[in-house]
Amino acid sequence: MASSCAVRARSLARCTLQTQRPGFLAMVVDMMLVLGGLVALVVGGDLLVRGAVAVALRAGLSPFVIGVTLVGFGTSVPELMTSLIAAFEGLPGIALGNVVGSNIANILLILGLSAVIAALPGEAFLRRDGLVMLAVTGLCATLMWTGTVGRLAGVVCLAVLAVYLTLTLRSGQSTTPEVGQDVPPPPVWRGAGLFLAGLIGVMFGARFLVDGASDIARAFAVSDAVIGLTIVAVGTSLPELVTSVIAARKGQGEIAIGNVIGSNIFNVLGILGITAVVHPLSVPPEMLGLTLWVFLAAALAPAAVLVLRGRLALGAGVGFVAAYVAYTLALIV
Repeated sequence: MASSCAVRARSLARCTLQTQRPGFLAMVVDMMLVLGGLVALVVGGDLLVRGAVAVALRAGLSPFVIGVTLVGFGTSVPELMTSLIAAFEGLPGIALGNVVGSNIANILLILGLSAVIAALPGEAFLRRDGLVMLAVTGLCATLMWTGTVGRLAGVVCLAVLAVYLTLTLRSGQSTTPEVGQDVPPPPVWRGAGLFLAGLIGVMFGARFLVDGASDIARAFAVSDAVIGLTIVAVGTSLPELVTSVIAARKGQGEIAIGNVIGSNIFNVLGILGITAVVHPLSVPPEMLGLTLWVFLAAALAPAAVLVLRGRLALGAGVGFVAAYVAYTLALIV
């Protein structure tokens, strides 16, 4: 009898293993897609930014303009590709969550870590570009409250972005660049080649990341919005993380701050604008509660700290990172 039971038990175990193995293998493949996509996004984003900055230095742009425009916007290309692909695949939670989650991560996580490494001046948050970021955040929150981000909203975002870029470039021309003076930038053709190679890497990385993340969300019965706000948002923000942390370590606080401000502006006006024009987005209900308020509070936090303390130092950095960890845990639990 015992032998018969053991045989039946082994048979049942074999049957269970055979049933679960395809799901296990699929999960491994999905995780590899996510990891491979993140690596491709980081490497591609780095090449893209290096190429863009090389061309910008040849054109005589100032460091802050490079940070706000080419570095800030260039490191947002992964978010653009990811949101476009997600929208076309009918995943508005990932498409919109990527934008909102990236902006939250840019300030609480990336700016927080940068401030932990080195104190940041941060006056830019109280000047034109910081005020534009606050206004853009308010615009995005208003669009989210309507429940749908349509083509007209996308066109308005792109028009505002065009005006902002024009004003920024006109006010930021410099005949004596402050960065790269000791080492001449590479030729324009080489910078353009790096930019193109980075763009290709970002496109493939975004494809892998969206496919893997959406499959993992379905496997664990997690909403697309939560996946977009966490895994996808942090993953596509890795180029900003690398850029800002390196800038902070080198004492180039303006580049680190400009990177975050420019990225947040472009995420809403450029990424959300282009995505909505190509494919209108419905706003998932999960994004109209805690996430919306954290989105607004994160945009206001740097300015509030600067008014009270005068700079973003270790204490503010630790507080920002702790707030981001608490927010992420609240989403998952």
